[in-house]
Amino acid sequence: MNRAAESSQVLPGNVLSKRDTGQPPSPGPCWSSSFQPDSPCHIPVTRPLLCAAEQATACQAPQRQVSHLFPGAAMEKSYTSMFLLLIAISSALAKDMGKKETKETTTKPKLPQTLSRGWGDQLVWTQTYEEALFRAKHSNKPLMIIHHLEDCPHSQALKKVFAEHKEIQKLAEKFILLNLVYETTDKNLSPDGQYVPRILFVDPSLTVRADITGRYSNRLYAYEPSDISLLYSNMQKALKLLKTEL
Repeated sequence: MNRAAESSQVLPGNVLSKRDTGQPPSPGPCWSSSFQPDSPCHIPVTRPLLCAAEQATACQAPQRQVSHLFPGAAMEKSYTSMFLLLIAISSALAKDMGKKETKETTTKPKLPQTLSRGWGDQLVWTQTYEEALFRAKHSNKPLMIIHHLEDCPHSQALKKVFAEHKEIQKLAEKFILLNLVYETTDKNLSPDGQYVPRILFVDPSLTVRADITGRYSNRLYAYEPSDISLLYSNMQKALKLLKTEL
């Protein structure tokens, strides 16, 4: 083989220059004369390589991107502070809720004001006049009937004093209790007229105790808040007379 043929032969790993001089060109700073498959920035020999400085930049760029996506110690410290703050807030809220639940459980529950209408939530009240008469007769207890209206200021004033009077609330447990916001068809419950507030007593023989009255001659069965002591006395009188008649 002649020299021209030898010089035109492409040797593996070398690059021909534009003018075949018979010698491979000297490798420059951005060219490679050999194939390096193990290089982390490997580029085929037919393409120009980056210079040493640019090569270092290309290798480090992904690391800077990772550093940007995942902040360092400062960002981790910020996340830790936020996490601890959330824990502190959650703990404070939990303690506050615990105190409220404890307060609610220790408070004595009140019965629904369905039948009492505020005259004594802890007392047992009957629903109708017929039921009250039946229970009075079969339990041999006197019946106490309170006529009132929700929009009557006198009724509301008497109700407040009646419900807050501990001795009356205790004594009322010995009665069959009924409070009405309407009039019944029994005329015996309005011997001197229909007005409110009006309180009458009925003995177990189903007789209205018209003899147990208040202090007002024009409204015999009316009571004002200042008459609460007289009402308590009349309740005791109803119980005593019941025992005497038996």
